[in-house]
Amino acid sequence: MLRFFIFLSLFTSLFASTVDRHKWENGESYLLFLQRNNLPTKPLYYNLDRDDRQLTEEMRSGIHYQILRDTKGNIEQILLPLNNELQIHIAQKGNSYSFEVIPIISTTKTEGFYTTITSSPNYNILKATGSNKLVQIFVSSFRHSLNFKNNIRRGDKLAMIYTQKYRLGYPYSMPILKVAMIEMHHKKHYIYLNSNGRYYNEKGYEVEGFLFGRPIPGARVSSPFSKRRWHPILHKWMAHNGVDFAARRGTPVHAAGAGIVIWCARAGTYGNLVKIRHADGYETRYAHLHAFRRGIHRGSHVKKGQIIAYVGTTGRSTGPHLHFEIRIHGRPINPLHIIQIATKKLTGRKKRAFLKLKKSDNKSIALILQNKTTFKKLPPFQNISYVHLVKDKNGEN
Repeated sequence: MLRFFIFLSLFTSLFASTVDRHKWENGESYLLFLQRNNLPTKPLYYNLDRDDRQLTEEMRSGIHYQILRDTKGNIEQILLPLNNELQIHIAQKGNSYSFEVIPIISTTKTEGFYTTITSSPNYNILKATGSNKLVQIFVSSFRHSLNFKNNIRRGDKLAMIYTQKYRLGYPYSMPILKVAMIEMHHKKHYIYLNSNGRYYNEKGYEVEGFLFGRPIPGARVSSPFSKRRWHPILHKWMAHNGVDFAARRGTPVHAAGAGIVIWCARAGTYGNLVKIRHADGYETRYAHLHAFRRGIHRGSHVKKGQIIAYVGTTGRSTGPHLHFEIRIHGRPINPLHIIQIATKKLTGRKKRAFLKLKKSDNKSIALILQNKTTFKKLPPFQNISYVHLVKDKNGEN
C-alpha cells in the first residue's frame, strides 16, 4: 500500500517530533547510512528486490534529506530524495522499519532577479544568489552564442527568470531557466525557453550547441521519459530514465553521437546493452537489443549516425523496442530535450507562437530591471518541531 508522507506544523503539541535536515556526504553508501544510524539492514536493504536495491545506489552527494525523530531522539521516519520526483521513505513499524519509494510532494515557483556586472557573470550571479546552480544554467545557456571573456564590461546588467521546485519549504533540484538577458556594450542579448523545451535567441534561431541524433530516425516514441511512473506490472513507483522508441525486431540502431563504447554486453533488466561515452560528461544507453553490430565492442570509437546494434526485446521487455537514455555526469535527463531536430529556425505558426512568448518574456525582464529586483535568500534551515500525518493512496489515515 502506497503511503504519502506529509508534514503539518503544529503550534502547540506535547507529542511533536523534530525534523533534522542533513546533507548526503560524498562517498557514503545507502548501506553505510543504515549502519551509521543503527537501522536494520535486513528489511531495509538485503530483503529488497533487485530494482529497489538498485535505486538505493542513486543517492548522490550534496542531496538534502530529512530525519523525523521523536522526543527521545529515536528515528521515526526518513525521506531520502532519489531524483526530482521520487524519494525513499523509511518509516518505523512496530519494532522494525519499512521501506517504500513514494512521490516527492513539491511546489514550483517562478522567480527572477537582476544584478550588475563588476567582474563576470559567473562571479556576480554567485555573489548575488550564492547558487552555483543558477550560475550553471545561465552560463551554459549562452555558452555557444556569446563570448563573456572579451565582450563583457563593468556596469553591464543581467537578468534571469526561472522556475524552482521547493520541497518542505526549501529549494531542491536544478532550476529551469525560462528567459535570460545580458547587456553587452549597451546591447541586450536574450535567450528564451520555447514551448518545445529548447532555447532560442531573439530571431527564433535555436542556440543549443551540443545535440544528439535520433537512434532510430523517424521512430515513434512509445513511452516517454518520466521521473515518476506507477509501474503497471510491479505496482510501485519507479523512474523511467529514458524514452522507448517503437520499432520492429532487427531495426538498425544508430549512435546518437560520436564517442567511445564503454559497455557492450548483457546487463540485467536492460538486456543486451550498449553504453557510449561522449564529450562534456554525456553518456548514451541503448537497451533491449537483439544483437550488436559486428565489430562493435568495448573500446570501439563510433561516429554519430553509425549503426551499432539492432532492436530486440531482451531483458525486462514486453515487446520489441529500443529503450534510449542520455545521462550527464551520471544523471539521467530527458533525451527529447537535446536530440537533434530537422530545422534550427522557427517558421510559420511555430514562429508566431514564439514571438508571442518572446513579447511576454521581454516585458517580464523589463519589470525586473525597472524594479531592480534582487535575489531573496532563504534563512538557514532550523530544526523545527512537527507533527506528521501518514496517508495511504485512498486518503485514509
